[in-house]
Amino acid sequence: MSRQPLVPPFAVITGAQVAEVLTGSEKHVVNLVEDVYRLHGRGDSVNPPSYFLRFPDRPSARIIALPASVGGDRPTDGLKWISSFPENVAAGIPRASAVLILNDPATGYPIACLESSIISASRTAASAALAADRLSRGERPRRIGFIGGGLIGRYVHHYLDATGWTFDELGVHDLSDTHAESFAGYLAGRSGDAPVVVHRTAEELVRSSDLIVLATVAPRPHIHDPAWFAHNPLVLNVSLRDLAPEILLASANILDDVEHCLKADTSPHLAEQLTGGRDFIDGTLYDVLEGRVELPADRPVVFSPFGLGVLDLAVGRHVLDTLRDTGRLSVVEGFFHELDRYGRPGDPAPHGTR
Repeated sequence: MSRQPLVPPFAVITGAQVAEVLTGSEKHVVNLVEDVYRLHGRGDSVNPPSYFLRFPDRPSARIIALPASVGGDRPTDGLKWISSFPENVAAGIPRASAVLILNDPATGYPIACLESSIISASRTAASAALAADRLSRGERPRRIGFIGGGLIGRYVHHYLDATGWTFDELGVHDLSDTHAESFAGYLAGRSGDAPVVVHRTAEELVRSSDLIVLATVAPRPHIHDPAWFAHNPLVLNVSLRDLAPEILLASANILDDVEHCLKADTSPHLAEQLTGGRDFIDGTLYDVLEGRVELPADRPVVFSPFGLGVLDLAVGRHVLDTLRDTGRLSVVEGFFHELDRYGRPGDPAPHGTR
């Protein structure tokens, strides 16, 4: 008789535990993200298209499902379920919330549910920091500007700071004066003697920055003039929909994954629709890591990351393994109840059957 596989325990991991594991581990997370990009580029992953749940009565809101599977030394399957409700900000709570479900690749059983807004923000920021490092041409940019003064911008700055970036000047622009001033205050407390400037227009910020971080909730392009980018900055197009396609067509374009980025009316998707092709794409971040792309010095460079679910899985698995190895994992005893196919002697029949 074959031995039945052991049903794995199921754990619940809070945001506080996630933050405790990831804080101080930023360099490790960036290295982990790089490893996953390499695994994904070599085909050792499964990353289907994201599924967008939208609501006719709440057109600005969405919930996104990102199923994925990543190989390597710690193979993991799972799903990120992340919501974006922009109206939350006016109510004083974050726009996004998320959970991450990790599955055991041997049995398929879920092994953990993690609070995932911190994981999502961390992997996004780690991806941005990795791209900023690998896409810098020559010396690192010295003037950084953030369009969007929210949580993602804060995390991107934190990961840049934690991986050794320093700046001579920091800029902020946000449609909300309150958000801009609040984010500027955050940056001022962490920028040493470097000045922090609140720019009243996006054009002013773009023209005065060598590294531009787009971290907004814009549903469609609001930056249209390629002339703003005549100084050839590096642009981290994290929020994906701020730039008109004409700007991308005048730039070198690096994506995290071509098929994923060319969906859902992202700026690269709009550029594809406008031109009818993909010739404007110079390569992926994996191509850059492998030395297959030479970045031009006479054009802006735009990095557009759609955000791969395999990154969330890898960071979530790191959190799970760290808590387990240090004896801090909270397991839900008896979470899986119906484990005998035909029941045990004396068990009642399922409700409604005879």
